[in-house]
Amino acid sequence: MSAKIIDGKGFAAAVRGQVAEHVTRLKADHGITPGLAVVLVGEDPASQVYVASKHKQTVEVGMASFEHTLPADTSEETLFALIDELNADPAVHGILCQFPVPDHLDERRVVARIDPAKDVDGLSVVNAGLLASGEKGLVSCTPLGCLMLLRDQLGNMSGLEAVVIGRSNLFGKPMAQLLLQENCTVTMAHSRTRDLADVCRRADILVAAVGRAEMVQGDWVKPGATVIDVGITRIPHPEKPGKTKLLGDVHFVSAAAVANAITPVPGGVGPMTIACLLANTLTAACRAHGLPEPEGLTA
Repeated sequence: MSAKIIDGKGFAAAVRGQVAEHVTRLKADHGITPGLAVVLVGEDPASQVYVASKHKQTVEVGMASFEHTLPADTSEETLFALIDELNADPAVHGILCQFPVPDHLDERRVVARIDPAKDVDGLSVVNAGLLASGEKGLVSCTPLGCLMLLRDQLGNMSGLEAVVIGRSNLFGKPMAQLLLQENCTVTMAHSRTRDLADVCRRADILVAAVGRAEMVQGDWVKPGATVIDVGITRIPHPEKPGKTKLLGDVHFVSAAAVANAITPVPGGVGPMTIACLLANTLTAACRAHGLPEPEGLTA
């Protein structure tokens, strides 16, 4: 068996195309331009690259992009004052504070300051609670992206056995909730799970998000399963001195020999994150104005 490679890059491009079409209609029919505000505190190089990519893709789909860059020694009071302004600004439908923030700032307090209706990262306690309760909130972007890829690959997931390796608030917990809403039977596994390989072998859907390079081997994978690899570990490139190579949490070659479908690293889950950020901003704008939500772009 040779697995189908799930093209996250191509799927993300299609999602951005859908978002752009909806944005065009919103502008034409209602005079509304969805707006995304990104706040960057400090000068972390990786964060700067990520924020620049978000800005570029936001503008490309026709949305308004508001960038706010603050010095690394910005006080909580100053940051919260900016977030309060953005919460009150009707032109801003989504707010994202790029993490990590400098050590003197508390990420949980920052997230809590953002209006849950504009929390397009889906990280607030309110949005986590809405998801757990089966109510409509805003869903964390990477789990939402994985759900879209799984829906596209599998269609109806009702009754399938799903295993999520990893229990983080950012990914593992919301991913498990989304799969429950699809009527999967869900096991959340983690570093303390006994006989982890045996647990994984039960999974029709195996989602790995533990941050340990190539931990999941091919003999952990049920024949015919769909494997979603969320992990990204950067290592020195074995053949190119001075370069780095990205590895996922799944040993790709051995897993692909057993699975029915699998996401690669890179080019799998990663591109979906920003695409879903844009989708969440569109959804937030529609909700703010009492308009129908975009089909196929929400949980």
